[in-house]
Amino acid sequence: MSTISRSTWSAGNGWSPQNHFTSSAASRPQLRDIIAKRGAPRGCPLQGENPRGDPRGRPLRGGSRLAGVFPHPRNSFKPKPLPFGFDRKSESLNRRQILRASVAVSTAAILPRVAANESAAPAVQFAPSYVRDLARSLASKPFEPPDEKLPDALKDLNYDQYRSIRFLPEHALWRSEKLPFEAQFFHRGFFYKSRVDLYEVTNGRAAAIRYRRDDFSFGKDIGQWPELDLGFAGFRIHAPINKPDYYDEVCVFLGASYFRAVAKGETYGLSARGLSIDTGETKGEEFPLFKAFWLEKPAPNATSLVIHALLDSKSAAASYRFTIRPGETTVFDVETSLYPRVDLDHGGLAPMTSMFFFGPNDRKDFDDFRPAVHDSDGLAIYNGKGEQLWRPLSNPHDLQVSTFADLNPRGFGLMQREKAFSAYWDLESRFEHRPSLWVEPIGDWGEGSVVLFEIPTKEEIHDNIATFWRPKQPIAAKSEHNFTYRLHWGGDAQKTGALARFTRTGIGSRGDDRKLVVLELSGDKLKGLDPNSITGQVTAEKSEVVNLVTQPNPETGGWRLSFQFSVKGQTSVELRAVLVQNDTPLSEVWIYRWTA
Repeated sequence: MSTISRSTWSAGNGWSPQNHFTSSAASRPQLRDIIAKRGAPRGCPLQGENPRGDPRGRPLRGGSRLAGVFPHPRNSFKPKPLPFGFDRKSESLNRRQILRASVAVSTAAILPRVAANESAAPAVQFAPSYVRDLARSLASKPFEPPDEKLPDALKDLNYDQYRSIRFLPEHALWRSEKLPFEAQFFHRGFFYKSRVDLYEVTNGRAAAIRYRRDDFSFGKDIGQWPELDLGFAGFRIHAPINKPDYYDEVCVFLGASYFRAVAKGETYGLSARGLSIDTGETKGEEFPLFKAFWLEKPAPNATSLVIHALLDSKSAAASYRFTIRPGETTVFDVETSLYPRVDLDHGGLAPMTSMFFFGPNDRKDFDDFRPAVHDSDGLAIYNGKGEQLWRPLSNPHDLQVSTFADLNPRGFGLMQREKAFSAYWDLESRFEHRPSLWVEPIGDWGEGSVVLFEIPTKEEIHDNIATFWRPKQPIAAKSEHNFTYRLHWGGDAQKTGALARFTRTGIGSRGDDRKLVVLELSGDKLKGLDPNSITGQVTAEKSEVVNLVTQPNPETGGWRLSFQFSVKGQTSVELRAVLVQNDTPLSEVWIYRWTA
């Protein structure tokens, strides 16, 4: 028997009473591996790595962590189909099973494909509503399983064999035309058996991008097969984001509906998803798939790239239009039209997933030379009432679910605020270069909640953090639902005002019955203020707060807020803190759930 902790924050009202309940194996949420794109472990590298010497296709700097989407394994690590989620013994589900369970509708009947012996793909007229019409049409039909048919030589590739398949950078789409963007493709195989169809849109017409075996190099241990139209597993976009003469990776679309991006000077970290369905529900999570993409050919002076995507699953179909603008902050403008086949009681919009293994707030179970290991350290929320919330992440012993009720949210996202190498001391992973991801809703999203899942994990190879927006009312079947938002990959929460921000949360013991919390803050809002006029307001559910101290921190140029609270007889305590001047907030609101 295990405990699931749930709590709800209501905009303007704070926490509601916490609900703890015991879950049997029969009722546990089937969390499985929330990250379908990384395989069971996080450490799976991809085929298609580029040599560093190639100025138009080299991997992002940062060493082995940056080949394609995934890091190289540490030393001789070989990824195994490790279970993941709430109960790793009873809920075990490997990467291959996840993809097979991720239902989707075959697009073969409605998408043009090119035969292996054709010299050019047939082009079709491509209107702005083309993919939206396809999604609407798919949603009106029963679903079919995805196409996973592969030649015998590719059916059962192991890790090393798949890694040996490399896309040849000199064959990148648009390279010969020296355009500001290039596309490179991923081969099917290993965990990535589902077919993805790719199309190039030029002058209002879309033509299939033909799979060509000659675009890839293959390891010596991979057998032969006839020339076939295999399609692809996914693709990545390159652009001169760091240097004008180097085409670095900007973003990757690979695995289910997952995609990742970086800003200038950053390395891959957390991921976004197109749609989440039934995350954390007892019936098991459904993993929608991007079935096809349309890449609009950029103009010679373009600063943005437009990509269209068709998503499908057992419960819904959807169209997406991504306008991608790389830079100091890489921005995705996302326009989606969603067509549910059934009412989506637990649909998640703008979902994202990340990893938090341990940090200064939560490292009691880890004996590691590094002081912190995480891709993200907190959830930031800018709610409809104008409150700015900061919720540090944790790696709990039991599944934690936190719900932040809101009306028309202004933004939310998973942040990586700690940007100093000395916070991690990891020369390989370079966590200080991982991006934050901020969702900016465009228009009113109505009533709903930002939902945060924190899943226990004993290895950093797993992504154990998930968050998304869940509408209060079910997303109705047999109708069209349109949502628009921006994804900001890069720095801290965007467009959230001038309040000071919490940059570090440290928690330690002061005897058996007390915990010491030390919070660091920074921001222009704190500069030049009379220290005697600044106070901290701290509350603790079912606990006593003592030794509250607020003081400048000359080492950081910011402020420190510290306090102690009693944990005697408690299994969890909800905490809230804010820095004020004459009862006027100077900082965002820090909220945290301590667990035994």
